[in-house]
Amino acid sequence: MQTTTLTITTGSQPSTTDLTAEVAAFVAELGDGLVNVFVPHATAGIAVFETGAGSDVDLVDHLEALFPRDDRWHHGHGSPGHGADHVMPALIAPSVSVPVIAGSLALGTWQSIVLVDSNRDNPIRTVRLSFIAG
Repeated sequence: MQTTTLTITTGSQPSTTDLTAEVAAFVAELGDGLVNVFVPHATAGIAVFETGAGSDVDLVDHLEALFPRDDRWHHGHGSPGHGADHVMPALIAPSVSVPVIAGSLALGTWQSIVLVDSNRDNPIRTVRLSFIAG
């Protein structure tokens, strides 16, 4: 297995960060296999979806609607409503695996690999890329 980490600055507002170019660069010389993209944080996730056509903004807006920043959350540390950040990864998993064929990501035409971060309290994220040849 080959592996590396990325350090991503997401800022102090909920956001999406397209990682597709970084993942593609990692696998470019590696042949056939699977790449796993994993965020080792309890308040972020990795998704595959279309970006740049409004879907990224829609996702952030709807996560805010699904997980309001109020006092309903039992998880109490951090900024108001931070408990929502700990629930979000139950819907957007912390990892995805993508096939790699001849060193290229086998994504659909409009698919991107995206870090989803709703946490206002932690603007720096680590993302681990792992490639298994096959």
